[in-house]
Amino acid sequence: MKILGLIPARGGSKGIPGKNIKPLDGKPLLQYTIEAAKRANLLSRIVLSSEDEEIITAAKRLGLEAPFQRPKELAGDSSGSLEVIEHALQFFSDAGEKFDAVCLLQPTSPFRRENLIDDAVNEFIRGGFDSLLSVREVPEEFNPHWVFEEENGGLKIATGEKEIIPRRQELPKAYHRDGAIYLTKTNVIKDQNSLYGKKIGFIDTTGDPYVNIDAPEDWEKAERLLAMITGQ
Repeated sequence: MKILGLIPARGGSKGIPGKNIKPLDGKPLLQYTIEAAKRANLLSRIVLSSEDEEIITAAKRLGLEAPFQRPKELAGDSSGSLEVIEHALQFFSDAGEKFDAVCLLQPTSPFRRENLIDDAVNEFIRGGFDSLLSVREVPEEFNPHWVFEEENGGLKIATGEKEIIPRRQELPKAYHRDGAIYLTKTNVIKDQNSLYGKKIGFIDTTGDPYVNIDAPEDWEKAERLLAMITGQ
């Protein structure tokens, strides 16, 4: 299977200015994801998608391919990952290069365990999934079967059930996306205009170090995690 590894890194972050190339323990944030992608054996090609010339220059200096510049209209606060992926696929299609799937690797989730990407690709292929996500288990108190939504001034169980599951032992496992890996078949992206399709697989990262960097407090958490990982 031919898989495009796509690292999206736009400029203009408001929460943490210059986030993608800001040094984290002496390395640009972007470098953590580049290194993880390069360790993978099952990505056919790894490229950057950015509209920002400074990020493109930094990525090339780090050995990442940046064969195009993303249009600025796909780099705003409201721009979605799907449109960014579609743009990259169209660029390669116009150049005569096709991919069976895309692996989106967001720099804002910098900590990926050894072999995570290859393990995810193998599970994606083995399961014949439309897509595969890296996920973490939701704590019991936030399980959707124990979560309420507001309705007409009152509350209803978020899952639509009439009765609360009484015992935690009876709760089914629930997961949330951690942002580290999104794998999707190209035909699902193109034909269904979707990152997910109908058959979604997952790889569990619950036991791994985790941060999704969006705000200054997330950056501080990343620094603490790195200190723990490196023993500093």
